Amino acid sequence: MQSLPESSVTKAPVGAFSMAMVAGETSGDLLAGLLMQGIKVQWPHANLYGIGGPRMQSHGFNALWPSDKLAVRGYVEVLRHYREIVGIRNQLKTQLLAKPPHVFVGVDAPDFNLDLERDLKNAGIPTVHFVCPSIWAWRADRIEKIKQSVDHVLCIFPFEVDLLHAHGIDATYVGHPLAQVIPMHPDTLKARRDLKLDPDRPVVALLPGSRESEITYLAERFFQTANLLIQQQPNLQFVLPAMPAMKGRIENIRNQVDASHVQILSGQSHAALAACDVTLIASGTATLEAALFKKPMVIAYNMNWLSWQLMKRKKLQPWVGLPNILAQEFCVPELLQDQASPSNMSKAVLDWLQSPEKAQALVSRFENMHASLLRDTPTLATHAIQTLVKT
Repeated sequence: MQSLPESSVTKAPVGAFSMAMVAGETSGDLLAGLLMQGIKVQWPHANLYGIGGPRMQSHGFNALWPSDKLAVRGYVEVLRHYREIVGIRNQLKTQLLAKPPHVFVGVDAPDFNLDLERDLKNAGIPTVHFVCPSIWAWRADRIEKIKQSVDHVLCIFPFEVDLLHAHGIDATYVGHPLAQVIPMHPDTLKARRDLKLDPDRPVVALLPGSRESEITYLAERFFQTANLLIQQQPNLQFVLPAMPAMKGRIENIRNQVDASHVQILSGQSHAALAACDVTLIASGTATLEAALFKKPMVIAYNMNWLSWQLMKRKKLQPWVGLPNILAQEFCVPELLQDQASPSNMSKAVLDWLQSPEKAQALVSRFENMHASLLRDTPTLATHAIQTLVKT
């Protein structure tokens, strides 16, 4: 395994504010990149380093490992990468204990970050966790671990603060950063022009996820769903935004199932969501992005059978999709595991396309949801971090 170079964490001038961060996968990289905007205003010469992705690096972050090293979901999938992930965490911890930063911020990735944060907190390093672990949805047992590991939690949903305060955990509601990035009224026609789509024909966006395991379990099903849909509604257009590293694999799957009518994009998930009439989408942060783009959606998920059996036992609510959790009801359909069949998914997508009044009512609901999540996240988060550090 690659060793951590000693020089990589000493680039800033002596005495400069230093903040170590760990962000897992694409969504964490996006959230951390937005947080760094506020950090750079408060501490222009900050030394920011740890585990992150391209968006963080564009703000001057020194990524000792890329964030996609942590982009693993499901118990069985994690076991396959366990040694490498633990090795990375141990190397990073050794460096941080030897040269303590002023503060450590873990962005999501609770399975990786909470153990690391606990050890750093015990060593006297202030710890902040950005994105409250979903203790209200999946794992209530984490609440005590959060208390042991974290000095402050930056919450992206308003109801989380009271829950954490009730357990003696300091927390601040900072709004959801995506609510600032995504416009209240997306320009669908512009997005279609940018993607060279016919503005007068309906568009379906396929978002099977960015993780390798998600592509394995969902991509083929999504292409098969597109094949069923095109048979029933030949004027449909399909776009599938793919992470560049996954694009070749996704193209191979498309060719195997003969779904040449699906246009595969390099990234551009926000453009795809802005352009579409409805999206078939994997459960995860992307479902909230779809809601902020005010798009009707069908949420689907499929994973390794054993991972599913273990995960569903920890489920505390009847919903897994963020729009439904925030609404506290099924405002959009969820098709999970065996229910995520091409037949079921195509029927659910067609229902949105053929029910314009129902779709418009959902748009109004998502506008209210967007307004509730809109805050000055970089500034609020930076002020919360300031209370913990001495520079």
